[in-house]
Amino acid sequence: MAAGVLRQVWAPKLLPVPWMLCGPRRCVSSNFKAADLQIQVTKEPQKKPGPSQPLLFGKTFTDHMLMVEWDKTTGWSPPRIQPFQSLTLHPACSALHYSLQLFEGLKAYKGSDQQVRLFRPWLNMDRMLRSARRLCLPGFDKQELLECIRRLIEVDKDWVPDGSGTSLYVRPVLIGNEPSLGVGVVTRALLYVILCPVGSYFRGDSMTPVSLLADPTFIRAWTGGVGDYKLGGRPSVIPDSVLELATPPLDGIILPGVVRQSLLDLARTWNEFRVVERKVTMRGLQRALEERRVREVFGSGTACQVCPVHQILYEGQQLHIPTMENGPELILRFQKELKAIQYGARAHDWMFPV
Repeated sequence: MAAGVLRQVWAPKLLPVPWMLCGPRRCVSSNFKAADLQIQVTKEPQKKPGPSQPLLFGKTFTDHMLMVEWDKTTGWSPPRIQPFQSLTLHPACSALHYSLQLFEGLKAYKGSDQQVRLFRPWLNMDRMLRSARRLCLPGFDKQELLECIRRLIEVDKDWVPDGSGTSLYVRPVLIGNEPSLGVGVVTRALLYVILCPVGSYFRGDSMTPVSLLADPTFIRAWTGGVGDYKLGGRPSVIPDSVLELATPPLDGIILPGVVRQSLLDLARTWNEFRVVERKVTMRGLQRALEERRVREVFGSGTACQVCPVHQILYEGQQLHIPTMENGPELILRFQKELKAIQYGARAHDWMFPV
């Protein structure tokens, strides 16, 4: 019997959010255009990391960033690429006081042909717009934002690392910038995108397993909440399976994941084992471990890609997961397939040339 764990699933369609959440269509706004993009090149470029220098995740940033401002009266300002700099926010900024903030995470990869490609960025644009609607933040044209991001990466293309397991992490952010302590739909917002050359998300390489803590005292998300929107929380990973790859369903408490959807898509094309989305519990996992039915457990995400898990601390008990003793065959296969697609060794329509 075999088991694997992924983290969250991407729905094949953009799930609608009732307009009543935003009032009488108050989240609708004009769109910015990539054709209006303004570019200001930095006069003080930073020193780029050397080939042998470790790339700690999220610690190093490129020379430029994308910035687009929104005002209820005037709509979106022309997008601009400018030198990387700190933000200036009002002390009553609604993003700070009422968590009116969302973000995305995707990666660009440099192949052996030196071509830079983004991995399935359309799904990230879908999810970002869906999250914006949930918070009643201004909407935007997904294709226009993607083109602006492509142009930003093009400007900082020399920052895209080409070492094994490295990539350029892309972090789009949209925040409410209302200078008021009153609770209500924002009249000002800020969208920006920053870039980071990165290596492995966790310490060690992609096959270094991690330990998890499953504590029923704390609840990260709940039905009817915002667990399936990318609003600042990080999704949890829980596995259980028998001759199948099992993952919790999108029931409103799990964030749709681009990498997770990609793993599910790949596994289904293989047609070698059952791929299911069903409720997973810690009690079920314990029982499956006792019956020796679990083979591999792993998490997935843009940052860590596919990461093996070898133990989980649950209610004071350290549960050993036999992931590493089983190859781990499935994890290695997923990593190999993803890298071939992301770095251009295998042509695939998931990739978006920069």
